Amino acid sequence: MVNPLFLPELREMLAEDNAAELTEFCNTLNAGRTAEFMEGLEDTDLWAVLQYADADRRAEIFGYFDEQRQVGLLQSQEPRQVAELVDRIPSDDRVDLFQQLTGTRAQTILPLLPVADRRDIQRLCSYDEGTAGSLMTSEVAMLSETLTVSGALEALGNQASELETIYYLYVVDEDNLLRGIVSTRQLVSSLRTPSRTLGDLMETDVVVAEVDEDQESVAEKVEHFNLLAIPVVDSGRQLLGIITHDDVIDVVREELTEDAHRIAAVEPLEEDYLRIGLLNLSWKRGIWLIILFFAALLTAFALEHYHEELNKFIWLVSFIPLIISAGGNSGSQSATLVITAMTSGQVELDQWRKVLGREVIVATVLGIFLALIGYAVAIFLAPTPVAALVIPMTLVAVIFVGCFFGASLPLIFQRLGLDPAMMSNPFVAGIVDILGIIIYINIARLLL
Repeated sequence: MVNPLFLPELREMLAEDNAAELTEFCNTLNAGRTAEFMEGLEDTDLWAVLQYADADRRAEIFGYFDEQRQVGLLQSQEPRQVAELVDRIPSDDRVDLFQQLTGTRAQTILPLLPVADRRDIQRLCSYDEGTAGSLMTSEVAMLSETLTVSGALEALGNQASELETIYYLYVVDEDNLLRGIVSTRQLVSSLRTPSRTLGDLMETDVVVAEVDEDQESVAEKVEHFNLLAIPVVDSGRQLLGIITHDDVIDVVREELTEDAHRIAAVEPLEEDYLRIGLLNLSWKRGIWLIILFFAALLTAFALEHYHEELNKFIWLVSFIPLIISAGGNSGSQSATLVITAMTSGQVELDQWRKVLGREVIVATVLGIFLALIGYAVAIFLAPTPVAALVIPMTLVAVIFVGCFFGASLPLIFQRLGLDPAMMSNPFVAGIVDILGIIIYINIARLLL
């Protein structure tokens, strides 16, 4: 978000090299507000203003800029200044930024960082995208189980400035194996007994994420257990880092966006809508449109197959859009409800009987309701009241078919190990359209 309120003053202070006022500007306001006021500056001017903030404050302000702007600044500014900034950015965030830099630029900055930070970046970059390891930060409060309450507070005070969060303190042994967890609240509440050890206070039943665990599974754990952070361990239970709630929120947002794209028959976008290349965007939309186009051709062939019946009873043609839309819309509704229920954990695969049972009942209710309305209209266009029965009977059948396929296809995809959201609304509608035409004409044959 760009706020132009201070832009003229900032440019004037830069032109006059007014160090006192620029320093005050960087350090007085909330970091988010400071970033907001600076967004309208050119990259060179923005970077120059940032240099008047102390190192930690500079990294805090920088964290509020748009990710694309952050990458652009790291890519273009003086390498030593960039390295000083990167050194202060939380480890998980700087890894994300490093992975977006060009290889040459990353290799220029990496040697300028402290050895420990360099190794940390290389280690975190080695984990597969979409796993717990790729999300975690290595800045975690690790304390020995032999520490007393007073000793733990002292150790925490020494570490606090380097940590991303201190909601939870992770108790480890001499080999960094996770033994338990103590909340900061517990620690402060135990000040009356400062000689108690963390081993006495800790909870040993700790919810953890495996380093190679899928990020969606990690997000489900954090949500289910209402955690502010979750520790990440390897197969030997050695503590490697933590994943904080803000990173989990990003994962949830990313997964929901992907599901929304797939439900709309669009291949998920790796970049923002306004930044993705037009050819790439066309491909991601076009691949499914081509599939759906051929599905629609089958509908056309079905109509051509029943050309003789439609010519004989021409009034049936007027109701084709109604039949197709009723089936497609009911199928899309069912697919959306089932997909969102499955992705949010409300429905499990072994509950398929219950899901289909509910859809049968709902389809029957909706079918009868719409059939009554359809018959009230058809009776004026059909040659006889008996002929008009084709419309309500077809509506009941196509809505039943739409709900059944809309609910069952995502379940089948899940059973096959595929993302149920791939069974998109247009795809379900295409299948139901073809079946709707077949049902419509065959009911007409029976009655007419």
